[in-house]
Amino acid sequence: MVGNLILSSSLKRHGRLTRQNQAEIYLKVDQLVGFLCNLTTPQKRRHVENSVANVKKTNKGKMDQNRMAPCLQLPLDNKLLENVIEKAKDWALMHGACMRSRTNLNKDVLQFAPFVLLPSTFPRREFKKAVEIQPILNELVHKVAHDYEFLSSSLKSTNTVDHFTRRLFEIYETVRKDGITQPTSLGLLRSDYLLNCDSGTIKQVEINTVASSFGGISTHLGHYHRYVLQELGRMDMIQNLPENHALQGLCQGMLEAWKLYNNEKAVIMFVVEDVTYNICDQRFHEFELRSQNPNVPVIRRNLTQISERAKLGSKKELILDDMEVGVIYFRAGYEPGHYHSENEWNARLLMERSRAIKCPSIYYHLAGTKKVQQALAKPGVLEKFLSPDKTSVVKEIFTGLYSLDKDEFGDRAVQMAIENPGHFVLKPQREGGGNNVYGDKVRTAVEAMKDSEERSAWILMERISPPMQLNYLVRPGDPNNGCPPLSDVVGELGIFGVVIGDSEKILVNKQVGHMLRTKLSTADEGGVAAGLGALDSPYLCKSTNKIMLLDPSLQPDRWRSPGREARVASGGPGETLVGIDLCQPN
Repeated sequence: MVGNLILSSSLKRHGRLTRQNQAEIYLKVDQLVGFLCNLTTPQKRRHVENSVANVKKTNKGKMDQNRMAPCLQLPLDNKLLENVIEKAKDWALMHGACMRSRTNLNKDVLQFAPFVLLPSTFPRREFKKAVEIQPILNELVHKVAHDYEFLSSSLKSTNTVDHFTRRLFEIYETVRKDGITQPTSLGLLRSDYLLNCDSGTIKQVEINTVASSFGGISTHLGHYHRYVLQELGRMDMIQNLPENHALQGLCQGMLEAWKLYNNEKAVIMFVVEDVTYNICDQRFHEFELRSQNPNVPVIRRNLTQISERAKLGSKKELILDDMEVGVIYFRAGYEPGHYHSENEWNARLLMERSRAIKCPSIYYHLAGTKKVQQALAKPGVLEKFLSPDKTSVVKEIFTGLYSLDKDEFGDRAVQMAIENPGHFVLKPQREGGGNNVYGDKVRTAVEAMKDSEERSAWILMERISPPMQLNYLVRPGDPNNGCPPLSDVVGELGIFGVVIGDSEKILVNKQVGHMLRTKLSTADEGGVAAGLGALDSPYLCKSTNKIMLLDPSLQPDRWRSPGREARVASGGPGETLVGIDLCQPN
């Protein structure tokens, strides 16, 4: 199916079409059929009528969700599908796109990470926007992290009710009072986006400042999807898969920080979980570091081991097992479960007091909390950190973020959540996936804590409605993996950035790569490491405003010429409109 079906309510909230930023064509279903039938033979007319009827049936009850066309016409022939999926799973296993099983852990056994068979279409313009804005976001996070007053005021209410955030902030205040030993920080960031159906543009879901994962495996996913397209005989499509050097760029960032530490004998330490399920992604980083500079040792330790064996030297250097640590890369420490006792908290404080360059430093960690991101969305706040032109660019990607503090503004947000829970996501100050609240549960959760100070530990975010598209989702152990059903999926784009600097200047600031996570359209969360999503690659496309038939074989030549656009048909309140918008390679 070449046509990209756009299904939208004509008057969603304001009694008018809200997709003002794209030149898409909307027609009533009956008008569309009539318009097409005037141009086609009876056989083609029946085909069009059946296609539209199938669209109505398939999308009954969800006609307000837009759709994007997959990169290939689907479904695939079952025999071809079984053959390609078998090869795809083996490719993933042989190239390290793998994880350890959460249900049947064996450190000697790997299984392929969940993935989608085909790369998912993503507008080239919006992908380019996300890439270009990353250095600005790097700068923003860096400046926010070095603004004690802003961090303190933003987290004040949360610190009173959220024990975990308060413990992190207490470490920040301790090292700040003692005097920051290592002024240089390393940020390996990832900004996540969803396409928004209302505007047709990307909106930021969050920015991650700690343990931003899948830079390693995602770098390999582009090669995987090139292989799949090759096996399907579509070498011509490979040009629309963007190059991805996230792994190389992230590791270059660590090595640049290691050089700044200025001790050739120093090691890079990964702080890891007690049990690492996402082992391949972490090891890819380790092996890439060794490949780029074989003279830099890389070690792995969990917080408990650090608490038992680490100490500070005479110059506050971090000594662990007789090795001096130059760079600390946190892949753990971002959730309460990583701190089993006071010993692990003492280990975190010890590292922050040391001369080692942290990724992230404690203040970078705090700058990535949901509460700080919500505070940045307040009117006039971005202007404090960015120039006017950069501020306007960042505002374009923000969606509605609301405080739930016990004040007038928080009360309004509580009322909005209770009245329209489906329009919002309730977010705590946690990382790692699986923590957010969706749908009617938003109302239940907010009503339960509306009279409690606990609500200050949460923020309310407007729910972004991304377009769906068809794909095959392949999971380990799924009995249908030989021939999985076509599923409606949605994708979340992540852009990686590297920033290094201190309170006075930024030394390194760059965008280094991307990732795409995809989930079933019916699922709320999409974290791959949490077992909720699947790995993917973007297939870049462009949208045109030309009407296209559902089947390319039915497209008259005269439709391809410029100026043959149809006019927009107005719809009355509540009437469903259908547009067919081509998403084609560029």
